[in-house]
Amino acid sequence: MNYIFTTLFPNLIDFYFKDSILKKAIESDLISYEFFNPRDFTTNKHKKVDDTLCGGGAGQLMTTQPLFDTLEHIKSKYEDAYIIFPLAAAKPFRQNDAKRLAKKKNIVFVSGRYEGIDERVIETFANEVFSVGDYILTGGELPSLIMADAISRNIPNVLGNQDSLEDESYNDNKTLEAPAFTKPINFKNLLVPSEYLKGNHSKIHDLKSKLSKCKTKYYRP
Repeated sequence: MNYIFTTLFPNLIDFYFKDSILKKAIESDLISYEFFNPRDFTTNKHKKVDDTLCGGGAGQLMTTQPLFDTLEHIKSKYEDAYIIFPLAAAKPFRQNDAKRLAKKKNIVFVSGRYEGIDERVIETFANEVFSVGDYILTGGELPSLIMADAISRNIPNVLGNQDSLEDESYNDNKTLEAPAFTKPINFKNLLVPSEYLKGNHSKIHDLKSKLSKCKTKYYRP
């Protein structure tokens, strides 16, 4: 998997790949990443990549030319480039999307800034648009990282133990993961449920299933 980040601020993304699981995935040639900065493609002599909104309104909007040229360059380099725009006004990004997108070879994340991106860029280039939550951020870099992280975990061999993927929240697209516990069994008189300790995997499975449904009903009624 190769991630291609279109961003005005590469440093906001680069650091995340320097440690932990994603660093190991890069060292094992399971994933790679690169950056393209629209400011490098602008024909404006002042290197401007934004302008005022047509029809009025507060703030600035990322303009068409720099992003058009950036994305056309990326598509000329990677014919199979799959272009994703993180947007507040978009469908929610789900676990099933992460699994599906883990089968792609080259994913492009286009990070907006200011008040967003001229809609003509999105309509021309987007293969998909996603929202990571019902809130507004200052740019698309964090949503791009969130999606790249979620996708990477579903690429074979990125996680040390692939079984870790089996009992996670959202895997059945319905329920949240059951509560999990580790040692010590008794910590400040807070105990691990006794059924977890008896070694009867059938009963443990049943209990986890019930607790999963309870947690889902409470948090996601």
